[in-house]
Amino acid sequence: MENVVPSQPDSRTQLGELTDKGRETTLALGERVRHLYVDQLGFMPKILSDADMIYLRATPMQRALDSVQQAFVGMYPLSARTASFPPPTIITRAPADETLFPNESNCKRFSQLSRAFAQRTADRWNQTKEMDYLNSLISKWMPKSSQRVAVDSHPRLSGIMDTVNSTLAHGPKTRLPSPFYDSKGREIIDKIGMEEWFSGYKESEEYRKLGVGALVGDVVTRMVGSAEGSGNDGSLEVAGVDGDLVKGRDDGSGIKFALSGCHDTTLAAMLSSLGAFEGGKWPPYTSHIAVELFKDESIKADSATSMETAPRQPFLGSARKRTTKSSPVIKRKQTQDLTPEEKAKLRGYYVRLRYNDRPMVVPGCRLPGKHLEGDESFCTLEAFKAIADKFTPRIWTEACAERLDEPPFPQVPEPAGS
Repeated sequence: MENVVPSQPDSRTQLGELTDKGRETTLALGERVRHLYVDQLGFMPKILSDADMIYLRATPMQRALDSVQQAFVGMYPLSARTASFPPPTIITRAPADETLFPNESNCKRFSQLSRAFAQRTADRWNQTKEMDYLNSLISKWMPKSSQRVAVDSHPRLSGIMDTVNSTLAHGPKTRLPSPFYDSKGREIIDKIGMEEWFSGYKESEEYRKLGVGALVGDVVTRMVGSAEGSGNDGSLEVAGVDGDLVKGRDDGSGIKFALSGCHDTTLAAMLSSLGAFEGGKWPPYTSHIAVELFKDESIKADSATSMETAPRQPFLGSARKRTTKSSPVIKRKQTQDLTPEEKAKLRGYYVRLRYNDRPMVVPGCRLPGKHLEGDESFCTLEAFKAIADKFTPRIWTEACAERLDEPPFPQVPEPAGS
């Protein structure tokens, strides 16, 4: 008689999905976030009865949605939610409208630019001693149809890098032959991959605008909305039809914390576009950027002499009462066009970027008057917005269809972060 094994759900990870290791690390990220913003700073509550103060968003890719869910559970496990806690809203957009990653497939002009910069990288590197060294290591495992390793080989060099990094993250049972892990070889692959994928953000304002400008614009809009106390902090986006307030938002508290599930290309593109990623390597798995908004309380109360210890708004939070729907708001109005009254709304607010828990400095924020005295990593909100405005598209979908007959490279250098 044959042994009968009870049927089990197929738990094998499909291509591109979050692995068990990925679930572990994103859960651990959420736990670290809780330790900082709940346990240490007391910025977020220990127990949640609803998610109205939290903005959650993910790209249409399943692994990004899974990452948001895992991080949220790490930050607020079942023991930190009330029994009546409703399912939180996670915002997603149609692929054609997605700006949470560089959307080459749905932005024709950006596709042109990315192909041009990739080809330039191939022309620079394919016949170099560095590429010869890589071929001496791993070319014997390349398919017969593309036996020489190159930027544009099949598989591409960046694809080989993805495989190497994935196997390194998942233990010895997944390993490739040892030459793939040669330290010098990996340094070369990383350097070339970073140039292929991200040099455009450092050199071209148009590249920044189409690749990640809409996302940075969304981030700045929510920070400005938080500073001025409007629903543009993300509340209206989450609240539903016609911006009707959902449970918990009629007290005017607004969004305090936002969490978005994106991709390695999102993180490096954002940092490169702000000039804060010089010499950076390809983001490892479960990398993250924290965008924190701080408020200097002395601006409102003369008795306060320093910035509060806890950030007012990690990941775009808010603690201000919102203005009414009829009140004029800044939204994406260019900094240079702001009235004195509108600029006053931004006064006393500072933005800090932390990449994998390390503060990053935006070059344009180093200038006198553009940062908190004594710490260049705290950029004034006005200065940060002015830098972001330069590559924030007015309407991203329209910009994607413009300049299709123009050269891909700028005539003069257009450095990022200034």
